[in-house]
Amino acid sequence: MERVSKTPTTSAKTPKSSIGNPTTLTGEGLHILVIRLSAMGDVAMTAPVISALTEQYPKIKITVLTRGFFSPIFSNIRNVTVYEADVKGKHKGLFGLWKLYKELNHLNINMVADLHNVLRSNILKQYFRLGSVPFNQIDKGRTAKKALTSLTHKIFEPLTTTHQRYADVFGNLGLPIDLKMASLLPKRPIANSTKELVNGKEQKWIGIAPFAAFAGKMYPLDLMEKVVHTLNKTGGYKILLFGGGEQEKNLLEKWAINYKNSINLVGKLTFKEELALISQLNLMLAMDSGNAHLAALFGIPTLTLWGVTHPYAGFYPFKQDPQNALLADRNQYPLIPTSVYGNKYPPGYENVMRTIAPEEVLSKIEEILNS
Repeated sequence: MERVSKTPTTSAKTPKSSIGNPTTLTGEGLHILVIRLSAMGDVAMTAPVISALTEQYPKIKITVLTRGFFSPIFSNIRNVTVYEADVKGKHKGLFGLWKLYKELNHLNINMVADLHNVLRSNILKQYFRLGSVPFNQIDKGRTAKKALTSLTHKIFEPLTTTHQRYADVFGNLGLPIDLKMASLLPKRPIANSTKELVNGKEQKWIGIAPFAAFAGKMYPLDLMEKVVHTLNKTGGYKILLFGGGEQEKNLLEKWAINYKNSINLVGKLTFKEELALISQLNLMLAMDSGNAHLAALFGIPTLTLWGVTHPYAGFYPFKQDPQNALLADRNQYPLIPTSVYGNKYPPGYENVMRTIAPEEVLSKIEEILNS
């Protein structure tokens, strides 16, 4: 079983400023638009960077352009507001994005940090250039990621983390950020209705998020059920099952019925309530997915399971111990990582995660909780 033996790069040279002197700039009077429209994990990864920015430049003002659903992620970060992008409605297409630009233009934006760099944000870039607003975009490192995931000419080495790539965008705008100084988000109080639902603070709370966007990075459900079964049998844990969608809800409901110390949370909490509950966990067990990043925001010990993806691609949860990752066996499957997102893998790599035994997952859970 492979574990992370080398931490992916978390720092990079601060880019030269395109605006003023980064050593003297305080951020006073600056209003920055930050663009990151999706997905949940990527949006969550912006939060510690933006929090560090507001800590190190306390007079700055930030507006995050994202889906309205993600607003609770930023609710406790000072000087930050969220502007909802309705890309499937009124902000759809060229005309919709022009309308969005006109709305944003009324906010007196001084500069734009594009942490997404997709077609929509590239169109917005052209609009902002009409007003000569400084606009800097993330370097996604596509060439290096292609080499890391190559099946024939693989260069297996850790890449710059996504958190640092985000920070570099602000550095290019004259606002260098030291991520080593970044604070984790404070725990959030949970509602009384959530307390009644969970009902078991005398037990340790373990969150389990068994799903992922792609099969290549999802632990086999029969093995995950073995983990749930063993944890349930001890009686010492309240197992909180996270997911989304009807199919996931139905499966987790079966687990909740079969294992009395587990609770299916799908559809029972708002996203805001779910975040508050995550902030109070003793441990989160997740894939290379959004829930891992949400737990990491609050410093919750997060055990992640990795299939055809790998932490070297730069998506490891923020400030988590590199040893809190269990990886599929690269001796048996040397082409790992085969993709950045888990959506591509060669024939024969369908079962890479079966090289992670449920017993090892359980042992790691005990190790983390007892450390």
